[in-house]
Amino acid sequence: MRTLAILGASGHGRVAADIALQSGWDDIVFFDDNVAGRKNFEHWRFAGDTHTLFDSDGQYTGLFIAIGNSKVRKAKLTELAAYKTPIATLIHPKAVVSPFASIGEGSIVVAGAVINAFAKIGRGCIINTGATVGHDCQLDECVHIAPGANIAGDVKIGQLTWIGIGSAIRQGITVGSNVTLGAGAALVRNAKDGEVLVGVPARPQ
Repeated sequence: MRTLAILGASGHGRVAADIALQSGWDDIVFFDDNVAGRKNFEHWRFAGDTHTLFDSDGQYTGLFIAIGNSKVRKAKLTELAAYKTPIATLIHPKAVVSPFASIGEGSIVVAGAVINAFAKIGRGCIINTGATVGHDCQLDECVHIAPGANIAGDVKIGQLTWIGIGSAIRQGITVGSNVTLGAGAALVRNAKDGEVLVGVPARPQ
């Protein structure tokens, strides 16, 4: 019996549980720091908060952090670094991932996503529904590529960056850390750390 502990009882947690079950996990147990008297999350068992999770170390086959907020997700990955249970990586069976690509621990690749040859995805990343990541891209940790976003080849993206739904990034672009690219935007130049960019072509807001 392979049981996955998921930290984050939310919509993203539902997606993670669904992908886990479709990719071979047998059972799911949820944890969340907002316990609020919960006993169940949907039809899965709810077992407690992060402290409860630490106390149960070794009881589960794997752990996944299903928190959409990239800064919180990174903090939890750091906090749980001492946790003995392996951090799981989840890839939907209907995602297309090149055997020459690498996916970091704690990342999730949702249905319809495509990750091409020699792309490197850091830990704790989200490659959401129908997103594409081109050849030789490098994504640092806890990057979120939102549904339908398209990243051309040889793009570098810094940690904690959010690439909005339906947006696009031209090949060879370097995107800094903690950047937000708005929904439907088209990025055709390098982006500095912390920039918020919107529009076609994307410009600082």
